[in-house]
Amino acid sequence: MSAYRFCRTDDVGLLVDALNRCWAPHFPDDPPVTAASFKRSIRDLQVWCSSCMVAFSGADPIGVLIGAKRPSGTLIHKIAVHPDHRRQGHGRHLLTSLSSKLAILGPPRMIAEAPEAFAPVRALFDACGYGQESILTDYVLEGTALDVRGNAGRVDGFVIPVTVDDLAANDLLSQDHPAVCWERSVETLTARKDDIAGLAIASDERIEAFVMYVKSEAGGMEILSLRSFIEDGGARVTQLLSQLLARELGTVRFPKVHPTEISGDFLRTLGFRPAGILHLYAARARSA
Repeated sequence: MSAYRFCRTDDVGLLVDALNRCWAPHFPDDPPVTAASFKRSIRDLQVWCSSCMVAFSGADPIGVLIGAKRPSGTLIHKIAVHPDHRRQGHGRHLLTSLSSKLAILGPPRMIAEAPEAFAPVRALFDACGYGQESILTDYVLEGTALDVRGNAGRVDGFVIPVTVDDLAANDLLSQDHPAVCWERSVETLTARKDDIAGLAIASDERIEAFVMYVKSEAGGMEILSLRSFIEDGGARVTQLLSQLLARELGTVRFPKVHPTEISGDFLRTLGFRPAGILHLYAARARSA
């Protein structure tokens, strides 16, 4: 007999166990989830234990849904069923249960990001009434650093270190912010600000372009935000990336880029190559 329940703030240990039993078999290269890493997701992504569910067979977790909630909506951050219990309706039950709860308590918008290669997951969202809203693309820059540096034109202005607090003080986080994935949103940048480094090009009057990044535990770095406020054919962005590459930080990853965030054609001219595609799904919460 299967059972399901929403979680509480004191269920972190249960959720960690459920993820390692149900999520890890599908992603064997990922490090095991720990209480510390789960609590970081609460801080960084606003994962809410009350928006998380576990499915049980007896006392054993056989399915898990991790939901992150902000005023704008709820992200289905992770959903997984143990390989021995797939195709028994557990994933659908988890999704529809959360939808029924959010239809009453809100927020009503629900989103999910499903990798292109995971056809069963995409089929699950299709079956539960989610519609594809956009395509997110992972980009990687490696082995072309000299090309980028060689093509970088110098622009007027100073290259300076910049922090998330500096951007907030200059009203650059809320100013016409482009559509971005959940993990690189303004809320995430603010939550992770102590971990994030950045460079900016500044004139005497303002910050004209910036790049924010974190060093990856596996080596290299990950871009969290890349913006220019000057129409210059990409010269300022190119100069900032050149500065980063000159520091030999290794592979540069720019994950889950929304098509309205920055032009894919422009990224390819810099030497970035597409390395993966995710489907951005959206639905409105409704009672079952």
